[in-house]
Amino acid sequence: MAKDDKVDVLAVGAHRDDVEITCGGTVHKLVQKGYKVAILDLTMGEMGSRGSAGLREEEADCAAKILGVNSRFNLGLPDAFIENKRENRMKAVKILRQLKPELLILPYPEQRHPDHRKTPQLMYDACHLSGLSKVETGDLEPHRPSRIIYSTSFLQFKPSIIIDITEQMDIKLKAVACYDSQFKPDPDKPVVYPPAFDINEFILTDARYHGFRIEKKYGEPFFVKETMMIDDPVNLSVRSI
Repeated sequence: MAKDDKVDVLAVGAHRDDVEITCGGTVHKLVQKGYKVAILDLTMGEMGSRGSAGLREEEADCAAKILGVNSRFNLGLPDAFIENKRENRMKAVKILRQLKPELLILPYPEQRHPDHRKTPQLMYDACHLSGLSKVETGDLEPHRPSRIIYSTSFLQFKPSIIIDITEQMDIKLKAVACYDSQFKPDPDKPVVYPPAFDINEFILTDARYHGFRIEKKYGEPFFVKETMMIDDPVNLSVRSI
């Protein structure tokens, strides 16, 4: 990772395949818009019931190429045991200062999997530290992302925004399909969490539901903590009745 690796957007997941499932359409849409986008996986997925860390690395590389992102990194934290502690926060700080993203995409804080819950806590705290000039990381300058949005697919919540991914859905499905070790039906392998019984059907159903809410075919939902300003309410992108 060179010093000039600055990106506009950093999408973060606890595991390889999280970003693809939750916001792969949005990631590809941002790439199409000309933004430099990177993916950061916090773990190698070594504790997964299916596959291995090595195999999931190959699958993650495959998905990254399909999405068209500039780069993909792995923090190397222990899978299933992510902790929001100083050592891990500093690893994240170095990545943030190296890449200097303006937009950070994180998992929604309320999640079934403990790694998914702890990832946004860890990254949010790392963002704060990353902006402090007295936190030393060699010659890397302080940087704090200006915007954070939260994505999820396994929990119903009221989104702040929904992004139209109708034109990006095929690419999203192709990226998820790279994870053959995780989602290919196999009666001899451990049973996965229900949404992954048929991951394509789940993704399509979820995206169709959110797309319907914005009068588009497919959409991805996001939550924003902050209140956003609207300058011209006459031209809102929604219809109320």
